[in-house]
Amino acid sequence: MTSKDISPMGLFERYLSIWVGLCILAGVGLGVALPNQFQTIAEIEYASVNLVVAVFIWIMIYPMMVNVDFASIKDIGKKPKGLCITLVVNWLIKPFTMAVLGVLFFEYLFVGLVEPQTAKEYIAGMILLGVAPCTAMVFVWSQLVRGDVNYTLVQVSVNDIIMIFAFAPITAFLLGVTNIIVPWETLFISVVLYVVIPLMAGYFTRKGLDSSSNNERIESFTSKIKPFSIMGLLAMVVLLFGFQAQTIIDKPLVIALIAIPLLIQSYGVFAVAYGWAYLWKVPFSIAAPAALIGTSNFFELAVAVAISLFGLNSGAALATVVGVLVEVPVMLSLVAIANCTRKFYI
Repeated sequence: MTSKDISPMGLFERYLSIWVGLCILAGVGLGVALPNQFQTIAEIEYASVNLVVAVFIWIMIYPMMVNVDFASIKDIGKKPKGLCITLVVNWLIKPFTMAVLGVLFFEYLFVGLVEPQTAKEYIAGMILLGVAPCTAMVFVWSQLVRGDVNYTLVQVSVNDIIMIFAFAPITAFLLGVTNIIVPWETLFISVVLYVVIPLMAGYFTRKGLDSSSNNERIESFTSKIKPFSIMGLLAMVVLLFGFQAQTIIDKPLVIALIAIPLLIQSYGVFAVAYGWAYLWKVPFSIAAPAALIGTSNFFELAVAVAISLFGLNSGAALATVVGVLVEVPVMLSLVAIANCTRKFYI
């Protein structure tokens, strides 16, 4: 792959926070105006999985999974420092710091502002964000810092394989430590539904398109289906905030309360990864993407699992959607920081 294979940040990605904000307003407005209709949608489920939400989530995730090229894993031994930073941050640092921040803010600093049970759900949503490393938008962040595209592909592919096996155990452990009861069966089903199946679908789609080693076919296909991913995300936001409308009207401060620890987490994790890369003398083209990958979240997966585990109307689902709202402006600011400090790296 070359830099041409990763499309630049388009209109929807660049202004994703604005679209999400508008969808939040639309969702709250519709939720207040049409509560019975949203309740009807909430009842369309099977085995605790809401079918409408599931469709939107698959629409979101599938186009991203087509970008993952497992053939790139053969290059895993090349330039190991960047991969090491990414994996340590994603799986040994970020999930645990997110859990600590969630407990710190919602069980101590914000005590009295949020009901105890709701606070636990917000913590759960934050943990789900912390355990889900980014898969798709990583390519955008890497391009904006002129990172090594092939190496970014290796990092994402390795992360996705680890996620299949590590996401459920780490999530269950952290939720258990924070006294949140989670049925293993539900968590396992969520991983199969929202990681394994879309990942395999993306793999077989890519294999079929790349049968003649023609990357142009893959690029053409992904560019055509990419808008559906954004549409699915925005539809999900409208639904989630529609389900949560009355809660948000009654307690508008909750969005800011959730955003504060998420912001601290993002900038803190980036500082650790980026600073580590500097001390380890990792080239900028690898150091910047490694730090950005470690900071960004697979918020689509977090939303899906939050809904499966805690329900559409839960605080956990709301917390993951606030993660969507925070993600893009934060990542763009980190891209700017990386580009401004490029001269300090080799």
